[in-house]
Amino acid sequence: MSEPSGKFVLEPERYEFAAAPMHQFELARRDFFKLLGAGIAVFAIAKDATAEQETAPGHRSFHNEEWPKDINAWLHIGEDGTVTGFTGKAEIGQNARTELAQTIADELRVPFESVRMVMADTALTPFDAGTFGSRTTPTITPQLRRVSAAARDILVEAAAKNWNVAPERLVAADARVSDPASGRSLKYAELARGKTLAQNLPAEDPVTPAPQWTIAGRAIPKVDGRAFVTGRHQYTPDLRPAGMLYGKVLRPPSFGATLTAYDDSAAKAMTGVFVVRDGEFVGAAAPSADEAQSALDAIHAQWKEVPQIANKEIFSYLKQNAAAKTDDRFRKQRGSVEEGLASAAHRVDATYTVAYIAHAPLEPRAAVAQWADGKLTVWTGTQRPFANRDELADIFHLSESDVRVIVPDTGSAYGGKHTSDAAIEAARLARAAGRPVKVVWTREEEFTWAYFRPAGVIEVKSGIASDGTLTAWDFHNYHSGASGIDTPYVVLNQRTEYHPVPLILRSGSYRGLAATANHFARETHMDALTRAARMDPLDFRLKNLSDPRLRAVMEAAAKSFGWPHKKTQERQGFGLACGYEKGSYVATFAEVVVDKSSDAVRVARMVEAFECGAIVNPDGLRNQVVGAMIQGLGGALFEAVEFENGRIKNPHFASYRVPRFRDVPEIETILLDRKDIPSAGAGETPIMAVAPAIGNAIFDATGIRLNNLPMVPNGLRSA
Repeated sequence: MSEPSGKFVLEPERYEFAAAPMHQFELARRDFFKLLGAGIAVFAIAKDATAEQETAPGHRSFHNEEWPKDINAWLHIGEDGTVTGFTGKAEIGQNARTELAQTIADELRVPFESVRMVMADTALTPFDAGTFGSRTTPTITPQLRRVSAAARDILVEAAAKNWNVAPERLVAADARVSDPASGRSLKYAELARGKTLAQNLPAEDPVTPAPQWTIAGRAIPKVDGRAFVTGRHQYTPDLRPAGMLYGKVLRPPSFGATLTAYDDSAAKAMTGVFVVRDGEFVGAAAPSADEAQSALDAIHAQWKEVPQIANKEIFSYLKQNAAAKTDDRFRKQRGSVEEGLASAAHRVDATYTVAYIAHAPLEPRAAVAQWADGKLTVWTGTQRPFANRDELADIFHLSESDVRVIVPDTGSAYGGKHTSDAAIEAARLARAAGRPVKVVWTREEEFTWAYFRPAGVIEVKSGIASDGTLTAWDFHNYHSGASGIDTPYVVLNQRTEYHPVPLILRSGSYRGLAATANHFARETHMDALTRAARMDPLDFRLKNLSDPRLRAVMEAAAKSFGWPHKKTQERQGFGLACGYEKGSYVATFAEVVVDKSSDAVRVARMVEAFECGAIVNPDGLRNQVVGAMIQGLGGALFEAVEFENGRIKNPHFASYRVPRFRDVPEIETILLDRKDIPSAGAGETPIMAVAPAIGNAIFDATGIRLNNLPMVPNGLRSA
């Protein structure tokens, strides 16, 4: 995602960004400010619009949109003391709403309770490329902090002018400006009354350093948390605008199937039903979801299907169909791998495979679309509202200003909600019906027609000297991606290369991207080298590490875990893994127990140390880390998409195994708060080391090395 320079780079495995839309077809901001009322709107001039807006050139869905030249980001201070912050980022369960409100409250010097966030609304918020890549914390929190500091300066200057004193003698705190010398004070609300002030954002505006934070850095509970746990919060599937119809879409029987015969006369005869055929798109809208489904069932459709490979053949396909020559940016080399291998005292070569897996969010894809006066408004759970807006505008031949996308706080995404599938479907049906239409994908649709984390093959050749020093590292990833492909270990002779392969299943982003696959292969391989060197796994890694931040998380996790751990029963094992990605560092230690009679693998305990710079909200961060660890169990042990001839064979939770309560081990997290380092994101990195730590523990317990993800979908006996 980011090069060492900090430049924004889009990872190649984000296939969905370059893909065409699933279907092809033949309120205004000013009004919102009226609702906000009078007050101070703070405007900031962009000094580097392209860098600040997180655009990534080169992909179809990124167009390098620039915000208005005189605006970078803004907030509003109302006459009632309410502070409103705006961001194009979406709240998808990562608790960004709380973190960003804390940031504003801390820098503006107002109570946390007075801040509210308007998020992910293309009519009201600044342009944003999307909520992905752990970018919210490192990009938006500092931006809101700069804007809040500028707003505070405006308020202080207003008070100074009112009292005819120097601004330097005044103090801003607790939503008021005070003059210690005279005892006078004015609330921000009083200073804001009847005024609209603007100021350019200074190029070097001083902000509060992390050691001096008073609201940021605290474990403040999630904004509106009670609404989520009581069911009061309305997700997209809960929305019901007046006159709304329910939409359903006719899906082909397999991927790539084309419609050859079609008769919708029976469906069109149904009362209150609207049937749409537009090219290959067939859908129905009706007063209820059942009626819409009945209309689809009444359509006579015949399809031409094409033979396709099965999941059992996928890994040989990936090797055989890799690009003959890769892009230079996907290939890195230092020293001579051949000389390093030749000089090695011990060599270990191995192949690793990673299956397709599904995102399986609890809230499936959903959208509500409404047309009015030739303009389109869509409510949908997406990570990329502006990209959705652009796609809708393109498909329906509208200007971007005539399309509004609003994202209600969404029930998880894990990288799986970047596309506008449900939004396009709802909008097409709503245009035909002349009424709002809601489309909610079924679980089977979500498992079948959404994109997957790509499968991959990884080949590693390596060598070590007699003292355990790495002499050579040759690492090749086929198809799954380039994220996290670079080794953190010191090795003079190394080569890493990502080999693109044409897609078989619709593929794209998943939490951690290919960093999960690449860390699994690398850390499993490092454990194999450890055995060849006859060294302790922790000592071996520390011997070959120079990065102090990675060493710190390793040592913190090892201490809490009690490494080296003494075994207390048969077939008990301990493993570890570590890595870094997107500016944050992780080390995971795992304990497993393998049942002697059934060979069932149980993860008994996991300890993870995580460091992402200065922590904005410890509770939110801990929840992110624990959630990633639990999710990582699925991909490590049993999650895999099964497919054959263009059909998904396990499109339900009954057949697609995700972690359940009984699978969750004892979990401990250690959060290293580095207030001397800028805050980084935490949505992805904590998942990366889970699988290899568990796999290394299984080897320690049984002597069986498992190089394929998932490792034990049917138990160790069949692995």
